[in-house]
Amino acid sequence: MKFTFSKYQIFVVALLAFIQFTVVLDFMILSPLGVQVMDQLKISTTKFGLVVSAYAFSAGISGILAAGFADRFDRKKMLLFFYSGFVLGTVLCGIAPNYEFLLFARVVTGIFGGVIASISFAIIADLFPMEARGRVMGLVMTAFAASQVFGLPIGVFFSNLWGWQAPFWMIAIISGLVGLGALFKLEPIVSHLGEKTENKAIKHLVTTAGNSNYLPGFLATMLLATGGYMLMPFGSAFSVHNLGITLEDLPLVYFVTGVVSMAAGPLIGRAADKFGKYPVFLISSLIACGILFYYTAMGITPLWFVILINSALFVVITGRVISAQALNSAMPELRDRGAYMAISSSLQQLSGGIASYAAGLIVVQTPSGYIQGYPNLGYVVVVAILITVAIMYKVNEYVSSKHPAPVKSPETELVSET
Repeated sequence: MKFTFSKYQIFVVALLAFIQFTVVLDFMILSPLGVQVMDQLKISTTKFGLVVSAYAFSAGISGILAAGFADRFDRKKMLLFFYSGFVLGTVLCGIAPNYEFLLFARVVTGIFGGVIASISFAIIADLFPMEARGRVMGLVMTAFAASQVFGLPIGVFFSNLWGWQAPFWMIAIISGLVGLGALFKLEPIVSHLGEKTENKAIKHLVTTAGNSNYLPGFLATMLLATGGYMLMPFGSAFSVHNLGITLEDLPLVYFVTGVVSMAAGPLIGRAADKFGKYPVFLISSLIACGILFYYTAMGITPLWFVILINSALFVVITGRVISAQALNSAMPELRDRGAYMAISSSLQQLSGGIASYAAGLIVVQTPSGYIQGYPNLGYVVVVAILITVAIMYKVNEYVSSKHPAPVKSPETELVSET
């Protein structure tokens, strides 16, 4: 059976992709602005690090708190509420006059922005059948690559013209327009409200978190974030000081890598739907292990080869994330879907923060800038990947028992061709 997207479904995918683009860009933009922020606000690297991590930790905590309410309201209203708070937090970043205000603004942004991804994934699971979720996830996940290719360079360009606050105003304006599109064009999403749930939010949270069937999904989500959060903080320093890439050539590495990831995302999503989510996850994970063993032990390397191996690594990482998210979306029952996604998102944020801190304990930067211990970081990430492969096998077994074959829903029949 070939699934065909309706015009409305295409709009929903595009809307969610734009929303993810703004949220991811807001999270990523602060790092390249670090030099300007620390200089103008007269703050230390320690304080700047706290500003960066404040988003992740506040996002993780808010996701847990919101999980109990996630299945009690129209998902459109939930999305608009948290996206409005995200826009407000971004505006506060754009007017921050000092360190304390900026720290507060990042906490506010994290509280609201950290829940948006879980709501988006719940909407995808509500509106799209299992056999099409790989493609949907692939398209939505291109937002991550797009923020790297288009958002970061434009944001940095604006900051050079009008100061470090300018990129936050850019994100706020774009987000405001996207929010209006959601307000007027997105239909209410209430199918889950017909399912019986716990009357009390806290009890619903505890029941969902304590469901033993969901435990493999939660564990896989936590470990899935390990690789990116461990490698990303030191990626640019490793490229410059260990691989010999100049600062002038570094943007080219990220640009090409992002373009390749954007092109690969939809293709990987199609492959996941055609050949199975777990097989694509397994193959991507094994290839990633091989690349990581080699990449983290590299020395001085020609620019073209650094671009090639970075692109290959990001393609398989994208493959892991898309296939895992598509498979994991089928874990919860409809009545628990919002809570499950919120808890998963929170665990991912919190585990990512811990992984970043742990990475700083594993590697050491010498006075010359050279990163020592990077291969050890690679070993840790490879072990995490292999453990995740085993856990995702259990997730796949559980999902297969729930979905032994594609089942037509009334919505699917309207847009499917046999």
